Formats: sequence, structure tokens, C-alpha cells
Amino acid sequence: MKNPSAAVLIIGNEILSGRTLDTNTQTIASTLEKIGVIIREARTIPDEKQAIIESVLALSQKYDYVFTTGGIGPTHDDITSLAISEAFSVSYVRSETIYKLLEQFYQSRGEQMNKAREKMAFIPEGSTLIKNEVTKVPGFAIKNVYCLAGVPDIMKSMLNSIMPSLKHGNVVRSLSYTVMIGESKIAESFEALQNKYPSVDMGSYPFTKDGTHGTSLVLRATDYVNLEAAFRDLKSLIKE
Repeated sequence: MKNPSAAVLIIGNEILSGRTLDTNTQTIASTLEKIGVIIREARTIPDEKQAIIESVLALSQKYDYVFTTGGIGPTHDDITSLAISEAFSVSYVRSETIYKLLEQFYQSRGEQMNKAREKMAFIPEGSTLIKNEVTKVPGFAIKNVYCLAGVPDIMKSMLNSIMPSLKHGNVVRSLSYTVMIGESKIAESFEALQNKYPSVDMGSYPFTKDGTHGTSLVLRATDYVNLEAAFRDLKSLIKE
């Protein structure tokens, strides 16, 4: 079974400026990995229409899925929906379904609709809606692009709602071994192990604890037989 590929496109000046920490990439990657969808690329771009258009077109042609976060709110810099409409050459239209959901949401809070809030009802024509259990205001999907909110808990709700509709692949298993040895001491042997098992992705991650250098060695694969064999060899290598 081939593992579907995916890209994450984080949209927002606040991420690039460092004002807001991006946790969405990690959430999306770890969630999709459970069903064998592998993130092959992640980008962070500004709230600029041309940057969104170019990135969406490039990524949607290269990967099975693209997940965008951010830029679908009510402010002037929320332009993701408009940019994606232009990217796929479709009309930018008001969804009456979203508009009614927005009305109900704000009425439940004793508030009224306004132009800024109405803007969130505009999406690319032909899109399907993505359910959102937090605020009830949906995201949308068009072609192989899934447009999710930037707010982490809302994004996660949207992501969970589309999981059953995504193609599944072989689930990636991960095994790790932590040693209190600096990675430079084991780098050569670890590289030889990687060459012996090319189907297993291997990474070394150094750390320091109480002034002593250590390394976490992580092996990941969908080839479970070779993963187990490589892990046995790794433990033997460390003992030596």
C-alpha cells in the first residue's frame, strides 16, 4: 500500500514575525501519521495573495493532499479563500450555509452580523464544507486542498472531521533508543546502519542532561520487518 503524501501550508504574518508559535504543523503531522498519510513538506508564508496562489498551486500538483491553516477569518488580511479561488480560477461566492451558521453563532452570543463577519461566508465556488465543532463555522475543501482555521483548537476539530474521508496508507512505526553518548561518537556506525537498512528512516537527536551529552536515536518505517531488524542491530552497535 502506497502512503499518501501531504504538505502543510501555514499562512500568517504573525507566525513569520514570531509573535505566534506554530503548533499546527506538529498536530497535523502527528494526526495524519496515524493513518499513514506522510507530511513531505511544510511551508510558512505571509498573508499575501500571490504567495498563497503560487504555493497552493505548486503543492497541490506535487502532493496528494495540501492542508492550509490561517487566513479564513474576518479581518482585512484574511485572504486565503479569495487567493485559492483565483488559484483554481473559480468564483469567490457567499455560501448561504456558512452565512446561516454565522448568524446562529453570533445570535447565540447576543450579537449581530456585520460585513467583517459576513466575509467568513465567502469561499471558492464548488467547495465542500469542513465541519467545526468548536464554533460551528466550517472550513472548506476544494480539489485536494483542505483549508483549516489557524486557531489550534478549531483547526484540530476540522482536521478530525475530515480524517475518515482521507486515503489511508501503511502506518509509520517508530522505535527509539536513548544513550548518554555524544552523537559524534556514534555517527559513523549509525550512518553504516542507515546504509544497511535504506527502507528505515533514521535520525539522531542530541541533548545535554546534567552536563553530560546524550543522543536519542529514532528509527521510523512502514517496513516493520526491517525496522525490527535495524533496531536489534542498533542495540548491538551501542553495546559494542
